[in-house]
Amino acid sequence: MIPQVVIVGRPNVGKSSLFNWLIEKRIAIEDPTAGVTRDRLVQRIELDGRVIELVDTGGMGFDDPDGLTAQIDAQIESGLAHAAVILFLVDVRAGLVAADQEVARRVRRSGTPVLLVANKADSPGFDSGAADFAPLGYGQPLLVSARQHRNRGPLVDAILEHLPEADDDDPTTAELPEMKLAMVGRRNVGKSTFVNALAREERVITSPIAGTTRDSIDVRFEVDGKGFLAIDTPGLRRAKSRTSDLDFYAFHRAQRSIRRADVVLLFFDATEPIGKVDKQLAETITEESKPVVFVVNKWDLYAADVKKREWTQYLRDTFRTMPWAPVAFVTATQSRNVKATIDKAQRLYRQSHTRVPTPRLNDVLREVVEANKPPADTRGRPVRLYFATQVEVGPPTIVISASAPKSVSEPYKRYLINAFHKRLPYSEVPIKLLVRGKKAGEGET
Repeated sequence: MIPQVVIVGRPNVGKSSLFNWLIEKRIAIEDPTAGVTRDRLVQRIELDGRVIELVDTGGMGFDDPDGLTAQIDAQIESGLAHAAVILFLVDVRAGLVAADQEVARRVRRSGTPVLLVANKADSPGFDSGAADFAPLGYGQPLLVSARQHRNRGPLVDAILEHLPEADDDDPTTAELPEMKLAMVGRRNVGKSTFVNALAREERVITSPIAGTTRDSIDVRFEVDGKGFLAIDTPGLRRAKSRTSDLDFYAFHRAQRSIRRADVVLLFFDATEPIGKVDKQLAETITEESKPVVFVVNKWDLYAADVKKREWTQYLRDTFRTMPWAPVAFVTATQSRNVKATIDKAQRLYRQSHTRVPTPRLNDVLREVVEANKPPADTRGRPVRLYFATQVEVGPPTIVISASAPKSVSEPYKRYLINAFHKRLPYSEVPIKLLVRGKKAGEGET
């Protein structure tokens, strides 16, 4: 079992900064506003050959203005219950405060090994403040600065010293998931509820309050014995309605999650019309050439009023550049059709990573060219398409050698892509098409 190292502390001691610093990625939101982190953020990493899961948590003792205090606290308690080591973080600049004493009491009840870490010690001049934390009963704190990258090595060594002995079954590398799935969509379309259905636990906080999810949250789950990664993302608002830094973070984290994903699940609320945010997300998915499943959630609230065929046609009429995308109708609150949706995503993943032999690809090319020849070049001469080859997967990328690549129009390229969709095993995923001259790089389009 992979040990979890859980970061806890009162609000604004720099837990998210420390989390990002240790994983060497900017995953958690770093913001001076108290209470930004609500869910548990988990990242699987290697520290000097030992695989751990590092966990960021919300601030202990924070009274959430949206009434989510109990849910945030439950996430913290779940982190403590599963921890192999607890990083108890304090702020050396602020010194010991009453809230630190309360954190210490809660941590002590867990019975888990605790490493006291004093953050924001940007230079040795702050080290004298370490003595302030003696009353907590955890000895001399390890002084670090996540912002100034101070003492990361000693912190990693201390974490490794506090870990339990490795089992023979423990992985020696942070194995990759079978597939990464990004859940994107507007606010309150049910992405987090869907993720909880996959994880079969209350892994992320759900509520009717718009904007409950703030970070992009990685959640590992298993289907048919295979490991997957779900990336839950914050719900997005229209650009003119983005009024805070959190709205800005949400937009960019959704974009990054789409780039990270193998397959994207774009969520819609069955009771709401498609909006501008949905179209913006679809544009990003298209730009990144990602396979996508259109997921219509809350179907139990709307099924009596409209048929699936009509909603599917509504999606086709709205997203005309994505006719290949399959549609799933789900009720996440009841886990209805959740497994079937993951099966669809697996099918798209396999299609996106399929390689078609060159002879088969050229047979199809000759067939579609004979049915509809390309337009003439600028001198009125017929354009010849000599040869096609697949050069990449994820997405399938096809390169065609042509006599006059710049004369192959965009409508004709779309014709070729549509033909490939119909005749090759990529029927539900995007295809990248490049047209080049006979010499490498000549006239690439």
